[in-house]
Amino acid sequence: MVVLVDFGSQTAHLIARRLRDMGVVVEIVPPEKAMTNTPKGIIFSGGPASVYSPGAPTVDKKIFDMGIPILAICYGMQLTAHLLHGDVKPGKIKEFGPATFLINGKTRLFDSLSPRSRVWMSHGDSVVAPPPGFSFVAQTESIRAAAMTNEVKKIYCVQFHPEVEHTEHGNIILKNFLAICGIKTQTKHIDTKEMIQNIKKTVRNSYAIAAVSGGLDSTVAATLVEKAIGKRLIHIHIESGLMREGTTKKVMTFFTNAVILHKEKEFLAALKGITDPEHKRKIIGKLYVDFFEEEVKRFKKVKFLVQGTIYSDVIESKGTKHAATIKSHHNVGGLPEKMKLQLIEPLRYLYTDQVRLLAKDLKIPESFIKEQPHPGPGFAIRIIGEVTKERLEKVRAADNIVVEEMKKSLLYETLLHSFAVATGIRSTAVRGDGRGYGEVIAIRAVVSRDRMTATWAELPYDLLQKMASRIVNEVPNVSRVVYDITTKPPGTIEWE
Repeated sequence: MVVLVDFGSQTAHLIARRLRDMGVVVEIVPPEKAMTNTPKGIIFSGGPASVYSPGAPTVDKKIFDMGIPILAICYGMQLTAHLLHGDVKPGKIKEFGPATFLINGKTRLFDSLSPRSRVWMSHGDSVVAPPPGFSFVAQTESIRAAAMTNEVKKIYCVQFHPEVEHTEHGNIILKNFLAICGIKTQTKHIDTKEMIQNIKKTVRNSYAIAAVSGGLDSTVAATLVEKAIGKRLIHIHIESGLMREGTTKKVMTFFTNAVILHKEKEFLAALKGITDPEHKRKIIGKLYVDFFEEEVKRFKKVKFLVQGTIYSDVIESKGTKHAATIKSHHNVGGLPEKMKLQLIEPLRYLYTDQVRLLAKDLKIPESFIKEQPHPGPGFAIRIIGEVTKERLEKVRAADNIVVEEMKKSLLYETLLHSFAVATGIRSTAVRGDGRGYGEVIAIRAVVSRDRMTATWAELPYDLLQKMASRIVNEVPNVSRVVYDITTKPPGTIEWE
């Protein structure tokens, strides 16, 4: 077993996922319980705090004398240095996103790694002097202390995140640490039958309703529950007016008995005058639940609401004690505190790539699996500022062009997301010989497997030109188009 000490990292659960995929038993614990067990290895996660912040999470220093190998990641590295009398200071240069990693020392942790590779950083503080007994063994172009080790005590510290997919040799580093711990690895897959059995035990003889949005996550969740309880699952799709064209038709084709609730007017009325993104998400989350609970009155024995929540929704909505709230997803942090229905979220601890594998196992059509995800709040969070019917039509038209051109280029299925954003910024344009003044549309296209990190897609210039030309010529009151080249971190995938 490996104990993972969670200091509030957005990717703490992802570390556990990587190890579990290797057949390793992982227990995630808060810092105050770090010494409860005697595992074969201990991992410190990252976290949003600074070691000097009041109330910053910490551990008992005795943990370093237990003789158990430790891998300390990001904040974990800084905390290790701080507790063992090294020196941690705010970095003159912050690192968020990709960095070039250069190994300049010897350590078992980096066996089989190339001396130069790409890693993923997310930190403001840096270790400037190692504790006694430690040596710096790697650097980046910005910092000397990309990694430090104490080989005698088997304490290994990395400033980057080996668990994220965009760190080039991350899995090798994790496997090397497990080898140091004396743990053998093996491939482990998701057990679909076990998931279905667990749902049966939870629901028993009750009924459930499934919130089916037309996206893959909700479709997979509903399909799992339907296999568990059969006709006692009622599919409900709310036409909010915030989704892509054709979404309702797609739901009706797959779930032929779905109940369709047309609520566009209600959503637009509730969002009128609202510009704060967190407020938007909470309004949308509450409306969905209100409509579901109202519909439940027509059915007997309904106790459960099935949602396609996945882990990236959970952690961005402050999923753990020391985590920061990035955004309240409508199906997590956007939900009202008191609900009449109990939630069933079979995908809650899975990631996008795992959901796609599960969908194949459930024989869900490729049209769902290959479709890019659309956020639960829909275009409401792709419109910066107030959501109006006019702006919805504008961003939907621009988005249709992006999707059409991406599909024509045969790049659509290679990306996690490609979409348009109505930025709320106005800019001068030249139309014929006259002056125009319209909204700026941004295009966002990202590459990611599990949503926890993302890079912007290096789209061909002629494709960007084609999309931009079509948007400014075909969509009313648009003055120009920009392309977003921000990675995650520091940016999120959605603008709001």
